[in-house]
Amino acid sequence: MRKIHCKDCPLRRLPPYLDLDAEELAFMESFKVDEISIAPGRVVLTQGESSAHLYTVLEGFGTRSVLLDDGRRQVLNFVFPGDLLGLQAALMGEMQHTVQASTAMRLCVFRRDRLWELFRYRPDRAFDLTWIGAVEEHFLGETIASLGQHDALERTAWALARIWRRLSALGLQANGSVPLPFRQAELADALGLSVVHTNRTLTTLRKMGLILWSTQRLSVLNEASLFALAGSPGETEPKRPLM
Repeated sequence: MRKIHCKDCPLRRLPPYLDLDAEELAFMESFKVDEISIAPGRVVLTQGESSAHLYTVLEGFGTRSVLLDDGRRQVLNFVFPGDLLGLQAALMGEMQHTVQASTAMRLCVFRRDRLWELFRYRPDRAFDLTWIGAVEEHFLGETIASLGQHDALERTAWALARIWRRLSALGLQANGSVPLPFRQAELADALGLSVVHTNRTLTTLRKMGLILWSTQRLSVLNEASLFALAGSPGETEPKRPLM
């Protein structure tokens, strides 16, 4: 596998990401130590364990989940290209959740012990790291609000609208659909619903002419109506930093 130089990163050319100048790109090139491929189903980071590395998802999809005391697995949310993995272990000593590959993944690898160089020598990049952490916190709050205030139909519409907007911004929309390589059970778990209830809700959304989810792809047939039902405006994704 040929290593991709930071200046040639395909994600950086996409609209959601902020530009880096030549000096910042050179620093990121020195900060990056490797690229690795992850097979579907393989665990990238494990709850309760430390990691010597941070990762940026270059390609592929995954899940974040926690193992409950009774042995059940609770899906928290989904992992998409551009996401940063392992920040919890870097700052808290160990992972508070598990990250598992849903598809084949390609990850950029950064050494955790060099993280503090960002704060010492690259405050602009350290601010970007803080921004990423703040966005994760905001998304968690938004998720909790959706779970607490929305019914099953609204929750499902909200989740699919967010996924649609994010993946479309990443240039993954083709022929009116985006990849959605997750099981209904995983979506149900993330939304706090039963699999049966989620299946009925997806059927309702399909009968309303809003979405079609089949063969691991999601088509949004009426974007305005889906976003209205989700209680979420359909504006473009905000610009974000990429580590």
